[in-house]
Amino acid sequence: MDSNFFAMMSRMKYIERWALMRNSQPENISEHTLEVSMLAHGLAVIGKRRLGSKADPEKTALVALFHDSTEIITGDMPTPIKYYNQEIQEAFKEIETFAANRLLAMLPVDLREEYENLFFPREGEEQMWKLVKAADKLSALIKCIQEEKAGNTEFASAKRTLTETLLKMNLKEVNIFMEEFLPAYYKTLDELNS
Repeated sequence: MDSNFFAMMSRMKYIERWALMRNSQPENISEHTLEVSMLAHGLAVIGKRRLGSKADPEKTALVALFHDSTEIITGDMPTPIKYYNQEIQEAFKEIETFAANRLLAMLPVDLREEYENLFFPREGEEQMWKLVKAADKLSALIKCIQEEKAGNTEFASAKRTLTETLLKMNLKEVNIFMEEFLPAYYKTLDELNS
């Protein structure tokens, strides 16, 4: 039996992010996902090493790898629309669940269980999923910083909103990252190498 799962996953590179905004550097879901996975892993490592958190860094990175995969089916919904009101949020959650189940159905039955817990949270994994959500927001903030550095003011409002959102998450891992690692994103290549 043929399985379409991985061929569908490879289509993440065709889904552009920030479609309603002028970008100096386009970004697709594959690129975003790689960054979110690295950030989520880093947040989990910070939590494990410095805060005694039980979130497994490797599993956190894997969950992050699949966090936007449903957008292969749904497309990238602009944030102002996606979070406009509670009704739209609930409807979109339902659509995302449908899309996740559709993707999982593309796997052979004997492999599905291994992937289900990368698409849907399990009891006791709340912290890990919060870290993935935070990494997603951090990646978006980093995009705003990079656009700002390129002279693009289009992302200024999103940058302010994302900074506020991240601080309101009240996650110590995020606060540590923002204090220790985020300033480096403002540096030039020469400054990073020195």
